[in-house]
Amino acid sequence: MTGDVLKQAEHKMGRTVETLREDFTKIRTGRASPGLLDHIRVDYYGCETPINQVAQIGVGDAHTLTVQPWEKSMIKVVEKAIRESDLGLNPATSGDLIRVPLPPLTEERRRELTKVVKGFGEDAKVAVRNLRREANSHIDRLTKDKEISEDDQRRAEADIQKLTDRYIGEIDKVVADKEKEIMTV
Repeated sequence: MTGDVLKQAEHKMGRTVETLREDFTKIRTGRASPGLLDHIRVDYYGCETPINQVAQIGVGDAHTLTVQPWEKSMIKVVEKAIRESDLGLNPATSGDLIRVPLPPLTEERRRELTKVVKGFGEDAKVAVRNLRREANSHIDRLTKDKEISEDDQRRAEADIQKLTDRYIGEIDKVVADKEKEIMTV
């Protein structure tokens, strides 16, 4: 009984950390990363479609992304979507290839990005704590229904706390790594 609750909580906490890592790919660090454009949506024949489903995104060099739409008719649409995104990028088209140069980050912008990273980290920690509360309430219900003993309840709650501490530590490490990456010139 308690093992199922622990497995479920561990799975959800692991997904929280993975989601945090995915969110961090969208934060620019001065290096080109194809994940930077993943949240951009393009009007593909009247349907909002993720950019990575209408074009191949690659890394030209450390400061340039390359976007190659699969259809020539999509070049202007993709270029416009990148330009109008919240990333502040200015793509340039050469033939059927769109080059997206990433401007260097200023010190002030780097500090702003570290605040954003810390905010994402705090949100992830809150999510993990909510999962802990959810798992503990499930354990409490099992105890009230006389399905597990109070000793089992205390052991399970201690295990859930250890799990929570482990994942919060992992979140702290991911946040620290991203901050270091952002602040590296």
